[in-house]
Amino acid sequence: MKQLSVMMKPASSLCNMHCRYCFYTDVSKCRTQSSFGFMSIEASKRILNNIFSQLNAGDTLTMAFQGGEPTLAGLEWFRQLTDEISGLSQGKIHVNYALQTNGLLLDDAWLYFLKQHDFLVGLSLDGPRSFHDSNRLDASEKGTFQRTYAVKQHLDRLKIPYNIMTVLTNELARHPQQVWNFMEDCSISFIQFIPCLASLDADNSPQALTPKRYAQFYIHLFDLWFQAFKQGTYRSIKLFDDLVNLLSSGQVNACGLTGECQQQIIIEADGSVYPCDFYALDEWRLGSLQEDNIRMLSESEKAKLFSSRRKPVPPQCSDCPYRQICGGGCPRMYREVFCSTKNDICGHRTFLDASIERLLRLAEAAR
Repeated sequence: MKQLSVMMKPASSLCNMHCRYCFYTDVSKCRTQSSFGFMSIEASKRILNNIFSQLNAGDTLTMAFQGGEPTLAGLEWFRQLTDEISGLSQGKIHVNYALQTNGLLLDDAWLYFLKQHDFLVGLSLDGPRSFHDSNRLDASEKGTFQRTYAVKQHLDRLKIPYNIMTVLTNELARHPQQVWNFMEDCSISFIQFIPCLASLDADNSPQALTPKRYAQFYIHLFDLWFQAFKQGTYRSIKLFDDLVNLLSSGQVNACGLTGECQQQIIIEADGSVYPCDFYALDEWRLGSLQEDNIRMLSESEKAKLFSSRRKPVPPQCSDCPYRQICGGGCPRMYREVFCSTKNDICGHRTFLDASIERLLRLAEAAR
């Protein structure tokens, strides 16, 4: 039985917010065509046929939707898509749904739809209000914290499963205690921190994380998390969960966690397929799912080249005791998490130095 995951961008890079650090805006600006507009329902049907043609009874398909802001495609588009998928799966292929969203369009009709189809929602919320509102702005350049937090409360009320997705900027990383307090005060049970990345064509940007700040943030946050865990309170912080799982079972639950690129299937609004969300660029376009099936694209020579391409390996890796569980990390996060061009500090190694003994104890308990 196969397990297949795809990420679809039904509104391409279009968004109803103007976040100061948006990585996909940066990616799309580096393409010949920055936005492919909205995916038509006719195109989505051809794409789905070329996905389901490679699936068999008993297989599992995870359909994730991201952007830009995917809800801009409209609720009716999503309804037609899920109806089409239901007809193709015929109850023989298990389908999971996930949606990454800023939440601004999630009214009662949207929330009912998400609950009806068992969507896992990733809600973008950047911690305490002052941090969120300084970067996550709407089209009128106004902060969006109040509206986003109201959506979180509606998700809680309707018991729709969700994770909080927080972009870890260099400024936010200065305040791990405030972040932890916010998690406690707002009863956040599942959270993932995404390193804020510098532009593809720049060494740095005002919001971009640095290895030093990464280490300081996670060292302090891990202390708080571990203390709460010992006292019987567990909150899921994805990096910590992924590391414990890796140490206990050897399983890799996050792309780049051990330095290897796990091929993704990123589907842009015109059907173009790319092997990674960070590299949805002209040079890495694998083809179109409107024309070819998903196996042909994922097994193409360009896909293999992407996975096997040479990656920058910091000099510190040569004597690093964590090389087997890191491998230099995700190449797109090289400057922000591992080794910047301005110093020789590896943020991830510094964090592991401070926490590895406790991580190993947790891994042993998990086994």
